[in-house]
Amino acid sequence: MFAIADEVLDLCRSVGHEATVLAVLADGLRNGPSDGAVLHQAIKDAGGPGLPLDAPLQAWRDVYRAFGAKPQRTPCSAEALRKRAARGDVPVIDRIVDAYNAVSIRFAVPIGGEDRAALAGTERLVLAAGDEPFDTVKEGAPVVETPEPGEVIWRDDLGVTCRRWNWRQGRRTAVTAATTSAAFLLEGLDTDLTPAAEMLADLLDADTITVRRLA
Repeated sequence: MFAIADEVLDLCRSVGHEATVLAVLADGLRNGPSDGAVLHQAIKDAGGPGLPLDAPLQAWRDVYRAFGAKPQRTPCSAEALRKRAARGDVPVIDRIVDAYNAVSIRFAVPIGGEDRAALAGTERLVLAAGDEPFDTVKEGAPVVETPEPGEVIWRDDLGVTCRRWNWRQGRRTAVTAATTSAAFLLEGLDTDLTPAAEMLADLLDADTITVRRLA
């Protein structure tokens, strides 16, 4: 159901970094409203309001530049979350989204949540050809974009599910209030993702949770 292209791993190595990807697979998920407590605790555990741009996030900047992205303008999801946390404006969404956002903030690890029922075929991390459709929102309206050739993307048989590796997820496979089966993709550079995966598994309310190493 998942695959990582060797060319993506080689791109990371070309700038001195080793990539790891874990999939936390949850079935029988139960969602609901959140009071934001897990987010507040994660921010506190990560160092408080002045959250640092630490080594893992610097590594993501290296990799983004390697495939032609500009991390100052389009940072990886974990850096964007930490910047929002530093400004005090991390949104409270629901129990599921707050859980994986909390883990991302706590460990400076990008995490994407995908509704497994919406995925078509194998979801894979590849370099884009440049013609894959990406269903997103721009200025409040739905639009279909395409990635840049050579951009690192997650995609399935229907198109892009996340652009610039972990910068922006698409609408089609996003986790919603109705999601009961999800894949949470944890991505690291030169880091052990096990503590982050364990924290996420503890926070999710699901019938079964399994962790698979993809790279």
